[in-house]
Amino acid sequence: MLIAERTLEVFDGTDSHPVRITVQKPQETGFGDWVCEYEIGWPEGPRKFAGHGIDNLQALMLALQMIGAELYTSNYHRAGQLRYKALSGGYGFPVPSNCRNLLVGDDRDL
Repeated sequence: MLIAERTLEVFDGTDSHPVRITVQKPQETGFGDWVCEYEIGWPEGPRKFAGHGIDNLQALMLALQMIGAELYTSNYHRAGQLRYKALSGGYGFPVPSNCRNLLVGDDRDL
């Protein structure tokens, strides 16, 4: 079940391409842990992955951090082509501590 989504954009100089990010409701795995699946709809094709945790909250938090890490380490970010609402405004996702130096805009203040 979809619980959240956000659409960013990739600007390649002439065209804009939507990058839809979806987060599914965390689910119990049956093995004593939880999984929270997400998808990033990159222009070259969607990438699906999941955060795993000891409970639903940890799985969700890890999924959000994984999304943030993937956005900030992407070639689109490095090229300055990835945007959400405003240039250099960040993307609104948390990142693990080892990626905090990559944050821009409002994300630096989170």
